[in-house]
Amino acid sequence: MSHRFLTVLTLILSAALCRAQSSSTTVPLKDPVAVVNGEKISKDELEKNFRDALAASGANTATINADQKLQGYRQILDGMIMEKLVDKASAGMKVDKAEIDAQLAKIKSQFPSEQVFQDEMKKAGLTAEKFTSNLSKSIRQSKWMQSQVQGKDTVTDDDAKKFYDANTKEFANPDLVRASHILFRTPEGATPEQLKAAENKAKAAIIRANKGEDFGKLAGELSEEPGAAQRGGDLGLFPKEKMVPEFANAAFAQKVGSVSATPVKTKFGYHVIKVTDKKPAGTATYDQVKQDILKFLQAQKRREIFKGIMQELRQSAKIETNLPAPAPSAKLN
Repeated sequence: MSHRFLTVLTLILSAALCRAQSSSTTVPLKDPVAVVNGEKISKDELEKNFRDALAASGANTATINADQKLQGYRQILDGMIMEKLVDKASAGMKVDKAEIDAQLAKIKSQFPSEQVFQDEMKKAGLTAEKFTSNLSKSIRQSKWMQSQVQGKDTVTDDDAKKFYDANTKEFANPDLVRASHILFRTPEGATPEQLKAAENKAKAAIIRANKGEDFGKLAGELSEEPGAAQRGGDLGLFPKEKMVPEFANAAFAQKVGSVSATPVKTKFGYHVIKVTDKKPAGTATYDQVKQDILKFLQAQKRREIFKGIMQELRQSAKIETNLPAPAPSAKLN
């Protein structure tokens, strides 16, 4: 199952299953669970994708009852059917090796090293050949989808202006700060020695930053926050209430371009903060948000186009599903 469909289904499952309160119950499944244009989807495939989606959503399997488990199976199976339909429709799209290599390089760039990338592939049970095959398939499907919306997803400046005028209040914002940070973590229940060691590391980082070293590079080298190396510690623009009070108070008190004079202690550990921008409260002008609105409206239009395309593919396909019917009392959303 491709990462794209799994991501969507994870969000659905996370919302649908978090309400569960009773014990996990086995749902008997027939094999195959579905047949799409003569191609079978096995019980094992469905159960694996269901487990993967649950793990990604963070849902507690011990609190999922039979009705909610069946609902999850239906959501997952629907995504698997969708993917088979798109895979068949996109069969004629050609994918060059250069396209695969470029996408692979882009993916690898998100990992600290080649070894980390290889380790993550092993954890996922993927060989290099299988990963490349999946990547080629994903590119082919994406190219086909793009071909289906080409020329149909145009959004005009007038469309964007109308949207802005109708939703102006949505573009109001409080005071905002943009900051980067370097985090030295402290464990829960840290000893005085552990706290002092983290604080000393933060003080040393402040000295290096004040001597002129690039803050982003320092964050990539020193920060213990996941993803710091990729973002250079950048947290983007944020309102005061988004961060824990100690961090927010320090960031909003600093001047643009300044580095915190002393380490900032929070429940996460010790932070070194650099404020890179500040924006006062107000309403963004149309010109400031025009490009964002255009992108939003275009994405919205594409979703509607895709929805119509999938309906057409379903109507023209022969689909048999063998999942058990939900109990009459089941409340499925």
